[in-house]
Amino acid sequence: MNTQNEDFYKRLKEELSNSTLWPAEYLFKFIVPTDTEKISRINNAFNGMGAVIKTTKSKNGKYTSISINVKMQSSQAVIDKYIELSDVEGIISL
Repeated sequence: MNTQNEDFYKRLKEELSNSTLWPAEYLFKFIVPTDTEKISRINNAFNGMGAVIKTTKSKNGKYTSISINVKMQSSQAVIDKYIELSDVEGIISL
């Protein structure tokens, strides 16, 4: 992981730790190129966690937005999930 990503995750963890009482519901939002394998990988990362997952294709169908509402145990668990999915090609975390 590069320094820029490390700084981003460090700041995010601080913000989440200061603004949220854990465990708490957290909303992950991603945009990925519409590809069944990529969408499945993201969905599978939350399998068995009781997540509510909503997918919406863009107007032209080129991209898919994925919203995942799930109870997370800590700010570090949120960061770990972002890191786990960061190598999905073309993923944008919002």
